[in-house]
Amino acid sequence: MDKKTALYNKHVSLGAKMVPFAGFEMPVQYSGVTEEHFAVREKVGIFDVSHMGQFYVEGPEAKNLLQFITSNNVEKLTNGQAQYSCLPNGKGGIVDDLIVYKMNDEKYFVVVNASNIEKDWNHFSHYNEKFGAQLSNISDETSLIAIQGPKAVETLQKLTDTNLSEIPYYHFTVGTVAGVENVIISNTGYTGSGGFEIYFGNENAEKLWDELTKAGEEFGLIPCGLASRDTLRLEKGFCLYGNDIDDTTSPLEAGLGWITKFDKEFVDKEFLLKQKEEGVSRKLVGFEMQEKAIPRHDYLVVDAEGNEIGKVTSGTMSPLKKVGVGLAYVAKPYFKLDSEIFIQIRNKNIPAKVVKLPFV
Repeated sequence: MDKKTALYNKHVSLGAKMVPFAGFEMPVQYSGVTEEHFAVREKVGIFDVSHMGQFYVEGPEAKNLLQFITSNNVEKLTNGQAQYSCLPNGKGGIVDDLIVYKMNDEKYFVVVNASNIEKDWNHFSHYNEKFGAQLSNISDETSLIAIQGPKAVETLQKLTDTNLSEIPYYHFTVGTVAGVENVIISNTGYTGSGGFEIYFGNENAEKLWDELTKAGEEFGLIPCGLASRDTLRLEKGFCLYGNDIDDTTSPLEAGLGWITKFDKEFVDKEFLLKQKEEGVSRKLVGFEMQEKAIPRHDYLVVDAEGNEIGKVTSGTMSPLKKVGVGLAYVAKPYFKLDSEIFIQIRNKNIPAKVVKLPFV
């Protein structure tokens, strides 16, 4: 039985098309993917992302635990700063990608992917046997709304006294929104169009959704589903766990070397350092179709002779560029920019070109 977020009834009443996703009934679209996509790129869209998981890591050992199990350097965080990172799995792969929020020296807030809540919790708990931080899983009582797009700040600013322009990218504060106290107001999001994500208790979900919808009305705000979230993140070349990264892909293969810091001890450090020194034999790249075609997850990538050299992990028709774009792991030397590769679509090998990310 799939779980429902606190906004489930709201989505149904708005006529959203609901689908099972990561153990939840989630809205895949409302008015249509293209309309929702452009609303976020040009105006403002609102997303229910309450299926995501949230943990608190607290106490004198909180930082040490996070420093050891995540790939990025937690030491660098100041209070009120957030950090994109991943959890190496001890075998060269990735347990999950996540965001670490530093509340203070002994309190961190961690946001993980919906499909991995239990797996991540077990991973945290396993390593915590050595550290003894206080862990709490608040996923079930926490809601998360993302307000994304160029008009997101103006929309949210109507409902809070917190000066949003003073919160830099990947920073956050705790404030009051529409009369609801203790809301984590975070300048983050996975659309590449800017905006905020707000975390709060489930009991305030409908109220905040309605207030935000009203506040954004004059800017053309519309509700958006998972499908447009996917096309938005893909145009920016952002990885999706389960598609582009998983337990078999290393952060270095996935182009996440920038969140893998070797100036500290952490899970898989030796393995990844060796991989960095020797170079990877395959890499996640962005590619654009050279003919009219849409690449999809798991399509084969071949060379000019038809030899298999990789696999598509994510693909779509870019609403903005009107061309097929995708991410794929490809073997050396085909991950060089401008390499010619071919995507196997219905037994035809369609030409594509490796391009620099983001696509837009």
